Amino acid sequence: TGVLLNNHMDDFAIKTGAANGYGLVGGFANAVAPGKRMLSSMTPVFLESDTLVAALGTPGGSRIPSMVTLAALAMAAGETGPDAWVSRPRFHHQFLPDVVEYETAAFDAAMLEGLSAKGHQLKAVRWEYGNMQAVAFSKDDKVLRAASDPRGEGRGLVRTINHEH
Repeated sequence: TGVLLNNHMDDFAIKTGAANGYGLVGGFANAVAPGKRMLSSMTPVFLESDTLVAALGTPGGSRIPSMVTLAALAMAAGETGPDAWVSRPRFHHQFLPDVVEYETAAFDAAMLEGLSAKGHQLKAVRWEYGNMQAVAFSKDDKVLRAASDPRGEGRGLVRTINHEH
């Protein structure tokens, strides 16, 4: 016999085909078994372009891949600086349930209408989610910038240390 205490048991599929506390529907491949590691949505990201090198990450369970993808796409689209990436309005779809959850600022009325016309099930969430942290180094001006998601806790701060002796 044994006792198992941790805060990650919900990352396993406790029952095949049933949703966990985050709405994720588990399958046999993620069933609890001796010596097995649970699946994880943890997605630390490193990005590089011609002008920037950046790292970012966020908590958020099943929403992590959606959040970091939106931030990476913002960087790829030329949004300058980590402040813009971490504060973007968010949306999420995890396949099951087949619903697009979105922060109210994520889509305008025309986009919502267009998605609905294509058959998407839409659900505005009443809360903002995530607590993304990002840091970016500009190859052009050699400046390091940090940002913390305004939805969460934290603060992006860069300090210059004088190494003169």
